[in-house]
Amino acid sequence: MRTYRYFLLLFWVGQPYPTFSTPLSKRTSGFPAKKRALELSGNSKNELNRSKRSWMWNQFFLLEEYTGSDYQYVGKLHSDQDRGDGSLKYILSGDGAGDLFIINENTGDIQATKRLDREEKPVYILRAQAINRRTGRPVEPESEFIIKIHDINDNEPIFTKDVYTATVPEMSDVGTFVVQVTATDADDPTYGNSAKVVYSILQGQPYFSVESETGIIKTALLNMDRENREQYQVVIQAKDMGGQMGGLSGTTTVNITLTDVNDNPPRFPQSTYQFKTPESSPPGTPIGRIKASDADMGENAEIEYSITEGEGLDMFDVVTDQETQEGVITVKKVLDFEKKKVYTLKVEASNPHVEPRFLYLGPFKDAATVRIMVEDVDEPPVFSKLAYILQIREDAQINTTIGSVTAQDPDAARNPVKYSVDRHTDMDRIFNIDSGNGSIFTSKLLDRETLLWHNITVIATEINNPKQSSRVPLYIKVLDVNDNAPEFAEFYETFVCEKAKADQLIQTLRAIDKDDPYSGHQFSFSLAPEATSGSNFTIQDNKDNTAGILTRKNGYNRHEMSTYLLPVVISDNDYPVQSSTGTVTVRVCACDHHGNMQSCHAEALVHPTGLSTGALIAILLCIVTLLGKLLLPASYLPMRGTHCYCDTLDLSASPIKAYSPL
Repeated sequence: MRTYRYFLLLFWVGQPYPTFSTPLSKRTSGFPAKKRALELSGNSKNELNRSKRSWMWNQFFLLEEYTGSDYQYVGKLHSDQDRGDGSLKYILSGDGAGDLFIINENTGDIQATKRLDREEKPVYILRAQAINRRTGRPVEPESEFIIKIHDINDNEPIFTKDVYTATVPEMSDVGTFVVQVTATDADDPTYGNSAKVVYSILQGQPYFSVESETGIIKTALLNMDRENREQYQVVIQAKDMGGQMGGLSGTTTVNITLTDVNDNPPRFPQSTYQFKTPESSPPGTPIGRIKASDADMGENAEIEYSITEGEGLDMFDVVTDQETQEGVITVKKVLDFEKKKVYTLKVEASNPHVEPRFLYLGPFKDAATVRIMVEDVDEPPVFSKLAYILQIREDAQINTTIGSVTAQDPDAARNPVKYSVDRHTDMDRIFNIDSGNGSIFTSKLLDRETLLWHNITVIATEINNPKQSSRVPLYIKVLDVNDNAPEFAEFYETFVCEKAKADQLIQTLRAIDKDDPYSGHQFSFSLAPEATSGSNFTIQDNKDNTAGILTRKNGYNRHEMSTYLLPVVISDNDYPVQSSTGTVTVRVCACDHHGNMQSCHAEALVHPTGLSTGALIAILLCIVTLLGKLLLPASYLPMRGTHCYCDTLDLSASPIKAYSPL
């Protein structure tokens, strides 16, 4: 009859109820495969006898954190091949075998030697086997089973942060979100309520509240004012077991700061301010500072100052010091104690950033009165004009009065003033001034053609306080007098062809005049009286300050007369009339049929040395030739076709030639 072997594992799990599990995998180790099932310890003998399976398993739980003094009993491993004679040996292997879990190799009893923590390891996988002690061969195939550590509530909720920091605007509505806190529980969330966390507030009411399930903290009180209280410390508790009695708990601190909103208008601490400033203060000079207080902070405490009305609206200005938020009152225009001694201003302070929802609190601005007293300062004399312009004729005699300047002390004392000329501006001492009445007169003769304008500086000084002085520019224009005769604009030397026709234009004349008449220049041209009779040329006045020289006959003979000297009288039309005589040189030349000059028989113009132009050219050519022979070897620079005319040049051939009058 076929023998069936049975292996019974009895599990003692410390639980009042049985548990079931699906079969676990088995390593056969050469044994034929057989059906396996997990059965509970405590099954009846008949029930075991009906089973024809060698291994019978059951998944079980073991309580964590066992605190007993003895080892915690896990279960019993037994085989139906065990006759109780000690021939079988039970072996346990796998997670924690021999350390956490031990087995009595004779009886098969399994025990836990240490406290187990589900949070460290929730499941252990072990392998059980029965072997023949004598042969060492297994009598049952090795098979795996699991031990699950049953959770107990041994972990309190822990917040993700020890301290939270949050902000919320002041004056927020009830229910405004502040921050969310989170706590975690290391217990098994799938078993009971050990990991179910509920939040509550321990400290911070009635200002804040917390949602029990989400940990969201919200405002609970309306119109919390930062200016009254800025910092709040809220303590939040997280409790497991759904908040029931006996649950574990943890706490965290939330530091909440109310941020500022613009809910406070600026206010001046006083209604009237008073300042003093000297009348000599230049524009831009700060006079004083005023400051309105604002309980807000940052951008909400920024203040803009402005002058809204008052007598000094145009005389003063106010600007905001961005660092101190003060209003700096400054001088805008030049002050004068003698004209006005006291100014009254209305200065307004306002917030540039206003939140519309707080407008019901009133206007976000305030006003104060500012009185400014102008102090008298000993001022220097003031001239009646910023600059003076005078005129004088250039023929004025010495000590001629040109005009006068006037200055006076603007102070109430009206100190007497004396005048002087700054000699740095009149180095030649052409002008002088009466120190008592400011009259300007000449001390030297003038010449408009030398200097048209004289720019000098006059000084006015208080007699009783010489340190107080002022300066004024004085521009003197020298008026023209007709004291210069007109003259040719250039030296005129022209030629006439031998075959010239009568009334032929051979030269146009122009004149200049150093004078500057008011109506402009008007010159007239004519031949000198001594040249009018028998002249071979005529002068045609063009009435436009130019004149033309015309031929008076047909044909000229250069062999008879090679050069003509033509005296021309130039006159102006100013008073007194000025005139001068200029000479035009006309040479007779041979010309082609187009009237172009080809050659003139006349001698060249005589140079101051007494040599003609041709003589000078010949001399220079000889010098260059001699230098070339001395500096360059003859073999490299043969002087071909070069002759020096120095020996043949007659230096006496170019004397000044006298010509008879026209």
